[in-house]
Amino acid sequence: MSDQRAIAIIDSGVGGLTVAKEVMRQLPDERILYFGDNARCPYGSKSPEEIRAYSFQMIEFVTQYPVKALVVACNTATAVILEEAQQLLPLPVIGVIEPGARAAARATRSGRIGVIGTETTIRTRAYEQALLRLRPETYVAGLACPAFVPLVEHHQQHTAEARRVVARTLEPLIREELDTLILGCTHYPLLAPVIQEVMGPSVTLISSAEETARELTRHASIARAGEAASAPGHLFFTSGDADNFRSIAEEWLGCGVKVERRSLEQSYQP
Repeated sequence: MSDQRAIAIIDSGVGGLTVAKEVMRQLPDERILYFGDNARCPYGSKSPEEIRAYSFQMIEFVTQYPVKALVVACNTATAVILEEAQQLLPLPVIGVIEPGARAAARATRSGRIGVIGTETTIRTRAYEQALLRLRPETYVAGLACPAFVPLVEHHQQHTAEARRVVARTLEPLIREELDTLILGCTHYPLLAPVIQEVMGPSVTLISSAEETARELTRHASIARAGEAASAPGHLFFTSGDADNFRSIAEEWLGCGVKVERRSLEQSYQP
């Protein structure tokens, strides 16, 4: 009998769709249950206590459904709650920081790696620590980019304003002579064409999505192609504007999606 349990993906907003897209590509027979906390996005400027509370509210919601694994697709949440969630939940819990660091360590030629992310992700130095465990000689330059998430959440990633904001924000990294740049927030791949233009063709952009999806395949409970009895029925939920979420999701995923709005305000309290 095939396993119909879903892979749950949680994120502060639409950024985790970059992970969902890669999971759908690598594991087309798997069902995805996605929750984006768009109403309270961005997480990067919030306190660790708020991030923990909001993250566990999402976890409580998705685990009401039959799920086989949980992906914490938000880098900020990964930095704050991953270890606790792994200890508390009786299923595989995967973050995006370690997979992203592994991909960057493989890609770099010079050992000079940049990391862009939210204020919390950069402040915790989670990527730097992961990279130094993998390659102790690595030079890591971190930069918080708080203006990037609102651009994506408001569907402005293709605008001239996005180009101006990205160019102004990334200016300090241009001087660092990097050959690899980790997009340390799952929203950032939606800005990848602009980021690549600003950083130049010699800099390899790393999204953790591909490596995160690959890590899912290492768990025996995850199906391989051809094992599902029928096409998966993905479920998408948001705490914010369902129409805006749907517009971004359909553009990014390249398919029609059904999105339902759910409020988490009265949910889990830490």
